[in-house]
Amino acid sequence: MKDTNPVPLKERLAGGERLLGGLLRLPAGPLVEMAGVAGLDFVVIDCEHGPADVVPLQQHIQAAAAHGLPVLIRVGAEEPSLVLRALDAGAQGVIVPHVDSADHARRAVAWAHYPPRGERGFATYSRSGRFGEAGIAEHLAHAAATTVVVPMLETPQACAAAGEILAVSGVDAALVGPADLSVAMGLTGGAAEPQVRGATQQVVEAAKRSGKPMVTIVNSTQQAAAAPPGAVLYNLTHVLMRTLRALSTPER
Repeated sequence: MKDTNPVPLKERLAGGERLLGGLLRLPAGPLVEMAGVAGLDFVVIDCEHGPADVVPLQQHIQAAAAHGLPVLIRVGAEEPSLVLRALDAGAQGVIVPHVDSADHARRAVAWAHYPPRGERGFATYSRSGRFGEAGIAEHLAHAAATTVVVPMLETPQACAAAGEILAVSGVDAALVGPADLSVAMGLTGGAAEPQVRGATQQVVEAAKRSGKPMVTIVNSTQQAAAAPPGAVLYNLTHVLMRTLRALSTPER
């Protein structure tokens, strides 16, 4: 039977659980449901490098909710309006890309949280407020206890500032974007580049010192096993393409 009172993703992250998630792009309703049936802990819907249409986005969040599956939304670098709509639709948090400084991290936290911590516009008649059934105090308390904010660090300066970014109140974890980081360094090897691994390790060490977890994008179970403490995020596009290539070239 589905747990009717699950532990929020925010609390599980803070508690040091090893969480497994899947990164996908709209439209992918069946994949959201399959992730829930398969037992993943959460999904991330990518609205930075994919469509950000808010109606299908809400439908995907509803599909996830039917399976008790928390959803995080990767928004664009400067999209406070999408942060608001995603959280109103019932997402448990946001991933904000291209965060290079503590000041930017503070802005991301402000977009996602209600006053006095932030500046998110308030309403209870959205899905997150149970269509007006939640009282103001109840909704404020629930949002404060469940809203996840994860900055993405995707440049050398961001990685160097990881300690300051993770120290920002309201930042729940850090995620390194290895592809962007590689390109920002003038490299083309992605996560395999020694310089990228070195910058990533800066963030890992900062996360250890701060006591906050990492969210690590991976393409395989082998990479997941080697990931630092925190959440593992499977890039489902890479996983599916590898599977399809294998199916298209079976052993003779």
